[in-house]
Amino acid sequence: MKKINHIQHAQWFRDSSPYINAHQGKTFVLHLPGKAIEHENFRNIIKDILLLHSLGIKLILVHGAAIQIDRALEQANIQNHQQGHIRITSIEVLGIAESVMGRIRFEIEAALSRGVVNAPAGIKDVFVCSGNFLKAKPIGILDGIDFLHTGHIRKVNTEAIQQQLDARAIVLISPLGFSPSGEVFNINSAEVATEVASAFPADKLVFFCKEHGIQDPKGQLINELQLDDILDSQIEDHGPLSFARQACIKNVDRCHLIGYGEDGALLEELFTRDGSGTQVTRNSYEQIRKAEATDVGGIIELIRPLEDEGILKRRPRELIEAEIERFFVISRDGMIVSCAALYPMGQDGELACLATHPDYRNGNRAERLLNAINAEAESLAYNKLIVLTTQSAHWFTERGFEEVSISTLLESQQFLYNFQRNSKLFTRVVKKSAQKE
Repeated sequence: MKKINHIQHAQWFRDSSPYINAHQGKTFVLHLPGKAIEHENFRNIIKDILLLHSLGIKLILVHGAAIQIDRALEQANIQNHQQGHIRITSIEVLGIAESVMGRIRFEIEAALSRGVVNAPAGIKDVFVCSGNFLKAKPIGILDGIDFLHTGHIRKVNTEAIQQQLDARAIVLISPLGFSPSGEVFNINSAEVATEVASAFPADKLVFFCKEHGIQDPKGQLINELQLDDILDSQIEDHGPLSFARQACIKNVDRCHLIGYGEDGALLEELFTRDGSGTQVTRNSYEQIRKAEATDVGGIIELIRPLEDEGILKRRPRELIEAEIERFFVISRDGMIVSCAALYPMGQDGELACLATHPDYRNGNRAERLLNAINAEAESLAYNKLIVLTTQSAHWFTERGFEEVSISTLLESQQFLYNFQRNSKLFTRVVKKSAQKE
């Protein structure tokens, strides 16, 4: 996490409070690959996991061991066979895998226990529970290749896991599954995390990755990807995004891809609005909707700076409260980031109070609000949309509005015009549904 001064720290804590309340009692699945466990930042990840536990979040940790198994096989002079991204697990390889995973499991348990010494007040004892929570089946023979003791998950014992979570234990799961006959199967750890999260379904599934999330072609971090917007070119076979996509298809609402080498990435991703990596969602976590009474404070906070600059006409709180049903808002995790209002003007409608938070002005939010206002105007059988603006003339003309003289307004409409602001007047015929792009 980036270093911040005491004022920023206080503000960060204030901003995080809604998330602290929202996450309490929720179930998160965290996938820790073998490389993350060996990274120097792992001790900080453990501290952050303990902090989440202290906040009442129910945690399931799924660890990997690929890099450790590879090293152990090399040291034992046992050949490592893979088909694509899948390890072929012979009985010799299985023995090595079991030994390595057992050692890693104990290392994580020890790390969680050591972390308690310097953990925040309120954490006394942390209980870590492991067990045979996974029933497995063999992959079998594919394209003539027998994958032997490599398997897939058949069933997750969610009832047993839930009992441990309710008892305030952190559940630690190794990527080994057991058949009804007692056979042991080696399973891809990311697959285990995906299937465990999907079986509940968990409220969140977090993948710790080498990268800090998904980047666009220009190398810029993509903060959010909706399930329907994931491109085939972005998906790497058996990569974190591939598993996140599978989890969302299987009813996990939100998956997070964060960097295991970045100190505080987990906390930043979970307790700030923009996070530190890429969030993959079934549906957008930005909602456009009609405003409610509880949105008044957020609208005021959003528009007040623009009113102070003279960009928007000043509206007292009492007026906004009385007219709240005229507003549309875009909310982002509870924060109002954009708003607009529609007022009746005879047979026309005035688009007013269109505003977007400065940090969120590059995402077509104003465009989306304009479309919502147009749809509302159509449902009310308005003929035209009218807008008065002092500084956004180009934006409206680019969207089909034409500047007209104030004299074209009806006398009753001219009465409402504030001549001191000297706003320009623009109108556009309300687009009908058939005309929408």
